[in-house]
Amino acid sequence: MYKKIMLASDGSEDSVTAAEEAIKLAKLTDAQVDVIYVVDGDTSKHDVLRNWDSLGIKEDRKDKLRAVEQKAVEAKLTYEINMLRGDPSVTLVKYAEENEVDLIVMGTRGLNVLQEMVLGSVSHQVIQKASCPVLVVK
Repeated sequence: MYKKIMLASDGSEDSVTAAEEAIKLAKLTDAQVDVIYVVDGDTSKHDVLRNWDSLGIKEDRKDKLRAVEQKAVEAKLTYEINMLRGDPSVTLVKYAEENEVDLIVMGTRGLNVLQEMVLGSVSHQVIQKASCPVLVVK
């Protein structure tokens, strides 16, 4: 059924809930889970304002994924974490296509509330552009 599941994660509560669903599916199908965190321009600006050094920024981003990683370890899954740069929806869809992802799992809302209100949600854009199934978890 699923050999590779991509989990879009940004550390938000919805992305942690999505991780739980991705893990359930991965355990049922023995799939690998690729956890993808996309750093966009707004995220970069926010991170720079909160941290004065690049090491602090990198650690802050890793901290956002710790809960997801811990759940994957506890479930004894094969997983990989990737931090990518770019427009979140475009980057997620491109990764899914280039890596032959069978299913994209993501939360309904992320940490970027401004983008959610002004540009439309990343999840909605991924649903529109992805060539594989997308599971949006509420």
